[in-house]
Amino acid sequence: MKFILRLFPEISIKSRPVRNRLTRLVRQNLVNTCNHHGIKVNAFAQWDKVIADFGEETPEKRQAAERELSRLPGVHSFLEVKEYAFTDLDSLFEVIKDDNLPRIQGKTFAVRVRRRGSHEFNSQQAERIIGGKFKAASGSTVNLDDPDITIHIEIENQLAYVTGERMMGMGGFPVGSQGEVFSLISGGFDSGVSSHRVIRRGCRVNYLFFNMGGTAHELGVKQEAYFIWDRYASSHKVRFVTIPFEETVGQILERTHHGVRGVILKRMMMRVGEQICRRYHSEALVTGESLAQVSSQTLTNLSHIDSVTDTLIIRPCVTMDKQEIIDESRRIGTLGFAESMPEYCGVISDHPNVCPKRSFVMEEEAKMDVDGLVERAVASARSIDIHEIPADADRLKTEVETVSELSVSDVVLDVRAPDDAEKSPVKVADHQVILMPFYRIAKDFETLDPAKNYALFCDQGVMSTMQARQLKEMGHHNVKIWRPVKN
Repeated sequence: MKFILRLFPEISIKSRPVRNRLTRLVRQNLVNTCNHHGIKVNAFAQWDKVIADFGEETPEKRQAAERELSRLPGVHSFLEVKEYAFTDLDSLFEVIKDDNLPRIQGKTFAVRVRRRGSHEFNSQQAERIIGGKFKAASGSTVNLDDPDITIHIEIENQLAYVTGERMMGMGGFPVGSQGEVFSLISGGFDSGVSSHRVIRRGCRVNYLFFNMGGTAHELGVKQEAYFIWDRYASSHKVRFVTIPFEETVGQILERTHHGVRGVILKRMMMRVGEQICRRYHSEALVTGESLAQVSSQTLTNLSHIDSVTDTLIIRPCVTMDKQEIIDESRRIGTLGFAESMPEYCGVISDHPNVCPKRSFVMEEEAKMDVDGLVERAVASARSIDIHEIPADADRLKTEVETVSELSVSDVVLDVRAPDDAEKSPVKVADHQVILMPFYRIAKDFETLDPAKNYALFCDQGVMSTMQARQLKEMGHHNVKIWRPVKN
């Protein structure tokens, strides 16, 4: 089972050395991502594409391959490809007809040929000859403008590649090609979308969390960061840095004017973020701010925020409407986190000032121990490799039973994201299956029948383990982790 990966068009227009570097990086990122998800792949780069060989086809392998290819930054589109020795067009038709005649039966079709090398025909002539043979053999109608099925053929010297329908990828640049950043993540709609957008532009995204909501909030945000990384950027190791920010929030609430508290909070975050970037040699901070969405995000207040740091601040959502951000969070899979997580930053200001003078902001800020707060916050920062987030839940010191076989009375609790569960639904004979995404477990588990036992399931066992531990910590002891043996 082979696929041709077409690269993001902006890669193709780069100079040859840059294009070659980015193409090799797409290949390496694919290998790293597949290794992380337990998928075997052989991949090699060509000047304008990457070929990925996933070995012998099974339904599970095909689903896994298409899933990872669709989420790999740098890939514009991909097509399954079958390789044949090429001698002439008549012989090529004979070897490809059995696979393709059933596809076009009763439908309109077109044949598209791309040719490279020295041949006695051009691409258009090859299309007419092979298309005519398919028409005669199937009785189907040719439609060059809007066909139901397109047969894609690439002829390159003595080889021919026949591809299936084009599937779209994520686009953008490969992760690691555009430097390293820290994304301020809060668990809201905006920070998840901004993190994803910067990943798509090729940045290696670390995560910076200012903890103002306690352990539960931190765990929820870590799960979102892990979800984004695991789904879109697992080709690279990144950090998750937690900053205890209760002391800073306390001084803001106790000492500063209510109209500028939100701005001062963001200014303090930027000061600390700058120090974290220096410590880990990152080049920019990423925020989910959108122009005029809230009082601290007016042009005036964004200017006040930017003035405290020389570090570049990237705002991928700056011109997006809130509904656009929500729609995008739904598409990338982070909507559920935001819906179930409080926005702690929003409680800082009442009656906020949308265009305060810089002098007033600085005057209010001077009432705080700014340097001391920054120094203590940076000193207390806790950094972990994002791989360690599932194991980091072990700090709860909660043991949960893991089983490979279900008991008669067990109810299966599918904690996967809805789109993953829809593509591969769990069906277990004689057992009820309930879909409850992991980001809703803490809130919705209490609505279930407490007299029943629940076996939590996800594909890799990561989210199910974290959620089972959290439920145990909350006092629910009728849970276990189900890890069925794969055939």
